[in-house]
Amino acid sequence: MAATLSLLPPQSLSLSSHLHFPLHSTPISNSCFATSLSFNSNSSRNPRTNGDEKPQFSRSDAAVKMPTAPWMKAPLLLQPSQVLDLSRPRKEKKSAIDEDEKRYQSLTGKVSGGRGKKAMKKIFERIEKLREARDSEEAVKNPEAPDFGFSLEELGDGENSEVGGKMPWEGDEKVVFRRTKKEKVATAAELSLDRELLERLRSEAARMRSWVKVNKAGVTQAVVDQVHLIWKDNELAMLKFGLPLCRNMDRAREILETKTGGLVVWSKRDELVIYRGCGYQFGQKTFLKMNSSFAGGQETSSLKISNHEFKYDNFLSQVKSDDNTIDEKMSIKDGEIEIMPINGSLYEREADRLLDGLGPRFIDWWMPKPLPVDADFLPEVVPGFRPPFRRCPPHASAKLTDDELTYLRKLARALPTHFVLGRNKNLQGLAAAIIKLWEKCHIVKIAVKWGTPNTDDAQMAYELRYLTGGVLLLRNKFLIILYRGKDFLPCKVQNLVAEREMELKKCQLQEEAARLKASGTFYAINECVVETSTSGTLTEFKDIQVESERVKNGSREIDKQLEAEKERLEKLLRNQERKLRTLNMKIKRSAKELAKLNSAWRPAEQDADQEMITQEERECFRKIGQKMDSSLVLGRRGVFDGVIEGLHQHWKHREIAKVITMQRLFSQVARTAKQLEAESGGILVSIDKLKEGHAIILYRGKNYRRPLNLVSQNLLNKREALHWSLEMQRIGAELEKRRGTI
Repeated sequence: MAATLSLLPPQSLSLSSHLHFPLHSTPISNSCFATSLSFNSNSSRNPRTNGDEKPQFSRSDAAVKMPTAPWMKAPLLLQPSQVLDLSRPRKEKKSAIDEDEKRYQSLTGKVSGGRGKKAMKKIFERIEKLREARDSEEAVKNPEAPDFGFSLEELGDGENSEVGGKMPWEGDEKVVFRRTKKEKVATAAELSLDRELLERLRSEAARMRSWVKVNKAGVTQAVVDQVHLIWKDNELAMLKFGLPLCRNMDRAREILETKTGGLVVWSKRDELVIYRGCGYQFGQKTFLKMNSSFAGGQETSSLKISNHEFKYDNFLSQVKSDDNTIDEKMSIKDGEIEIMPINGSLYEREADRLLDGLGPRFIDWWMPKPLPVDADFLPEVVPGFRPPFRRCPPHASAKLTDDELTYLRKLARALPTHFVLGRNKNLQGLAAAIIKLWEKCHIVKIAVKWGTPNTDDAQMAYELRYLTGGVLLLRNKFLIILYRGKDFLPCKVQNLVAEREMELKKCQLQEEAARLKASGTFYAINECVVETSTSGTLTEFKDIQVESERVKNGSREIDKQLEAEKERLEKLLRNQERKLRTLNMKIKRSAKELAKLNSAWRPAEQDADQEMITQEERECFRKIGQKMDSSLVLGRRGVFDGVIEGLHQHWKHREIAKVITMQRLFSQVARTAKQLEAESGGILVSIDKLKEGHAIILYRGKNYRRPLNLVSQNLLNKREALHWSLEMQRIGAELEKRRGTI
């Protein structure tokens, strides 16, 4: 551009060319720029002599009038500092891909001295100008303006500063979120055994290849006996656990150490190696020690209670007395009470407090603590047991909706397992414990024991529902969940309701007695007492109640029967509609197949100029045909190209051909005979009834000539004829079924 301007004549020396893009407006095209260049007076007039020198420009302080867009009415005046100078040489335009890569690299700071720092510097300068303008305005309003403590100008030049420079909001320390590792809990073997002995035992355990298999039933007495038998000769015994204990090996280790009295020194996946101990003696009996809170406040031996000695009221009173137990052991020393806390989380302690007094705990529990109650040790029959009294609140329904069922099932996931059951019948003791637990918890979870033979979760659930009257939320082969229901009343509320009903009955009896006494005073002494009406009496009230209850129950039974009959008819109608829809679909499919086969079959027409035979000839041919031994049998395929070929083969050696068909209806036999006559070109002699079917006798004619091609092109082949026969049979059967359905 500068070279072009140097070739201008001398009279046009007051020009200046500036391309500008206002910061506050949209970009303008390259043709819309101002030309206000002014050459220096010391520059040469001859551009050829000083062609190497560039013209010098001088900016004027006056506003420059810029060209405007067609939709702008007012002129656009800008300062010279806001107009871009085109006197500098333009750089070559790079591709869009290079520009994008450079932009991304400068923003991410991967190129030293890139455009990222320059762009940030410009942004800081503009922010600093805005801040100064705001400070000047605030200084007028509020002379005491707060100081931020740093200036954006102090961040350094983008060209001289390093790319790795830090911003004011960046700190020195780095925040790293590491995954918290599970703290390893020291086992009993690590706490009690020496390190050298423990290492020796672990090295020997790693080389062991024989083990005792622990099945679904868990660490039973048979497994414990096998372990003690191995300890007779070796100090280590290996056990391999199956389901469900292999899912929780920590719990398996606790059960094994509790039942055998040894120490687990080595574990790998589902295998444990247990050490018998230094002072072990074969044949020594190990006694199982349990915490009183796990035993439900009583020893295991005291759980065997005979049915005739066990009373339901005593059972409830015992359960109520056990409710006052606390989760902390208390000991008295020198007249002072010491409180010793129990180990375990708050969840375990609260669950133990909830289950205290309900029965003995199940030690072989395969899930994390708390230990549930072993329902098999509860009494089978409880004399005096009765289902709980239920009363639904007014204007409320005892039936649960689908949303309520879903909510209760989600709520039951986080609850601990309360009971473990392996018995199908005689669950009155468990039902009494469930009713007592329902006063504290609305939902009861019962797990089915693994490895117990002949367990039936359906029978368990039915028995418990019948005894408790609860709502079954979930039932499978592992778990049974029962909800107490909306109409459940706790024991105290039941007693209050019963007392209230007794008081109401007493008041009614007192009112009836007062009414009878008052009515007796109205009769004269010498008048005989006549029978009075029962209107307004207690007897009428009771009769009305009984009658209304009977009508209600009767109408309810009638409604149930009507509903059942309606449901049965609707189900029958749905089945009939489904069958009819299926039959129609099959008929359409068969009709479609028949249409395809019929389109490929073009039957021949009867010849108008047919040869005539006399009655004597017909009778003669008939007798000859009846005496013939060779015949052509017509099967289920009917008339196809092979039948016509067989007729011509018979006519090659004799004039008469006998065709035997198995069709039963004479109309069908006559139709087949007419078709054979038309397709073969012969003469139908007679149709005779035989023992095995019908005989069709055909005469070839006096003017017979053997055709060159014996196979007819207008008939179906053997395969297509069989397909046609099957489709005809199918569509006939389906039409018969539809007729019976309708």
